[in-house]
Amino acid sequence: MITAIVLVHTAADRIPETAQAIAELDGVAEVYSCAGDVDLVAIVKVREHEQLADIIAGKLSKVDGVVGTDTHIAFRSYSKADTDAAYSIGLD
Repeated sequence: MITAIVLVHTAADRIPETAQAIAELDGVAEVYSCAGDVDLVAIVKVREHEQLADIIAGKLSKVDGVVGTDTHIAFRSYSKADTDAAYSIGLD
């Protein structure tokens, strides 16, 4: 699975509607409204790199209210849940 973190700049008066429209796109796992340099953070999960172009450039960037995007592709995932699960194997 390929994960991309997409930082989304939106029109200030369209943040909720833009977030909802992005969340409804196939391949978008989560959308977060946040404070800081960007308005939304979208997590895109796909099986092939080519799908990133279809989703991000082809659909997400064209959602009404999106002003710009900055995409980061994840190499590895590190989370406490994954670490805890690895250490608990066979302890039951």
